[in-house]
Amino acid sequence: MHIVLDDSAMAAAGQGHVLASRLIHRAHAEADWFLYAPACALVEADRARPGTAGHLASLPGVTVLDLDLAAVLAVARQETWAAAHSLHASQPTPDRPDGAIIATTNPDTWRGEAVRVLDLT
Repeated sequence: MHIVLDDSAMAAAGQGHVLASRLIHRAHAEADWFLYAPACALVEADRARPGTAGHLASLPGVTVLDLDLAAVLAVARQETWAAAHSLHASQPTPDRPDGAIIATTNPDTWRGEAVRVLDLT
């Protein structure tokens, strides 16, 4: 299971949101669960709730995804960096041939996008 946390899910996790916390626990406890925090979304989550970035980045079950060249090109074409990096991170890769699900507390962000969404509201 591959799950990308968007900025709203990360900010919610920083506030102790039960479902977001369960995802983090599952990614830490289960060998086949992977949780990703795109760097641009992590920045926005930290702006919304200071301290979120440091906290999430320190958790062993969360992998922070850097802004590599492919992500930069994807971000450059979108309106917001956080959503663009999350969307890019959810796309299929050799490691994630089926892509990843985006966990969010704001599912309207992803309306009309070709992405699977896990609504945490």
